[in-house]
Amino acid sequence: MLVGATVAVGAAGCSGDTLTAGRDVVNLSVSPNDGGGRLRPDTPIAVQARSGTIENVTVATRGTPVEGDLSADRTQWRSRWSLDPGQRYTVSATAIGKDGKSRTVRNSFSVAEVKKKLDMTLEAPYDKETVGVGIPIIMRFGKKVTDRAAVERALEVRSDKPVEGAWHWFEGEDGPEAVFRTKTYWPAHTKVRFQAHLSGVSTGKDTYGGKNYAVDFKVGDEHISTAGEDTHKMVVKVNGRKARTIPTSMGRGGARKYTTTNGDHLTMDKSNPEIMDSSTTGCGPGCPGYYRLSVNNAVRISDSGEFVHSAPWSTGDQGHDNVSHGCVNISPSDAKWFYNLSYRGDPLEVTGSSRELEADNGWGYWQMNWNDWVKGSALKRSVTTAPHADASTLSAQSGNGAMPTAPRAVGGP
Repeated sequence: MLVGATVAVGAAGCSGDTLTAGRDVVNLSVSPNDGGGRLRPDTPIAVQARSGTIENVTVATRGTPVEGDLSADRTQWRSRWSLDPGQRYTVSATAIGKDGKSRTVRNSFSVAEVKKKLDMTLEAPYDKETVGVGIPIIMRFGKKVTDRAAVERALEVRSDKPVEGAWHWFEGEDGPEAVFRTKTYWPAHTKVRFQAHLSGVSTGKDTYGGKNYAVDFKVGDEHISTAGEDTHKMVVKVNGRKARTIPTSMGRGGARKYTTTNGDHLTMDKSNPEIMDSSTTGCGPGCPGYYRLSVNNAVRISDSGEFVHSAPWSTGDQGHDNVSHGCVNISPSDAKWFYNLSYRGDPLEVTGSSRELEADNGWGYWQMNWNDWVKGSALKRSVTTAPHADASTLSAQSGNGAMPTAPRAVGGP
């Protein structure tokens, strides 16, 4: 079944079918015009009216509904995102001339198939997930991304409480990563929708985005914890109020791998139980100090093996001495409470340690100052999240004559 949609970016020169008959009669054009099935997916759809104003644009396709932008004077309309490879589109545009009479132009064209597609996985957040105020949006790509600016322009974040944020690119072990972080923490109870309009986006060397992605998530209560390596305690605040002070025992030191990392961590995931294996830090079976044990109520805070977890064997040291291999040891009852409280993306600041957390160690993104973070954007700029709206308001269905003006997209044109 064909679906159509309208939405509203700026001007474009147009070519195509034209109706002309006098100074007050609207001159309406639509492009592209056919193209013989060889059109690139990033070819824009453009509509232009002279001596009149555009009243309606409908794009019918079996692929992704098309969104676009209408200029303030209603004389130009342009599709916002790339088109789906291999799909056929039919554009119907109606305008009213200065003489009060309407004119309609229709064009049909096909977009070329592509041979190479770029796959992406979304590490965080999950669809419908409730997350912490520090949550990043993390995209991992399976191949090299040559045109990172084109990818970044295709990424859209909407929230019901506008915030400033920016994308930053990292070189991951398995491919490049694009991470969105806000300048300050998300406000509690913010509703967010993230869309990656990647289908048909040119990423370089005849490679195109394979498909689109969309997730809706909600920021929950504000959980912020501070753990002192030298004070031997962790203070947990919920929505600005102290909820619990927890005795801790952190890394015993003596070696870098036994030193808890200092700085701004985020809770990344949790498991009950979690297998702790020193092989992950280079000390396998037969190595002096080798260990492998199961721990309960473990909340991960880095990729270098650090968790906040239950440690009944060190309760006598908790609040007094640091004896762990780098994790934050707490009592079984406190660990159960913290485990049940935690969302992914809750901030946890460690102070007093001599080993600084790296920005690319897990989700250590808040370790980077804001100016340096923005410099890691392919577009070298921060953006403000557009107002969040229900998906049904973002595009009009085929044939209903509606043409909403869409809010500005994060990272978009």
